[in-house]
Amino acid sequence: MKKIARPRTALAAGIAKVLKRLHYPLDVMLLCVRWYVAYSLSLRDLEEMMAARAIGVDHSTAHRWVIKLVPLLEKTFRKHKRPVGKSWRMDETYSTPSQRSPPAWG
Repeated sequence: MKKIARPRTALAAGIAKVLKRLHYPLDVMLLCVRWYVAYSLSLRDLEEMMAARAIGVDHSTAHRWVIKLVPLLEKTFRKHKRPVGKSWRMDETYSTPSQRSPPAWG
C-alpha cells in the first residue's frame, strides 16, 4: 500500500518556540521569508507585493522575520539534507608539480 504524503502539522521545537511570540499568521511569515531568500527581493519590494495581496506588512517587520527564521530553518533543513554521494574520486589534474613526471617529448 502506498503512503500518502501529508503536510506536517507539528513544527520543530526551536521554530515553534520563536513563532509563539510572533503575531502574524504563519503562512504569511513563511511566504515573506521564502520570497526574500529565494528571489533576492528587497524588503520594500516585498512590502509592496504583500500590499498588493491586501496584507499589511512593514519592511522592518519582514526583516525581523528573516533575521529570526532563516537561521532556524537552515538548521532544521541541514538535519534532513542527504549527502551528495557516497564515494568521490580525485581527478588527476589536482596534483602538485613535484608529483608530476616531466612530459615525454620526442
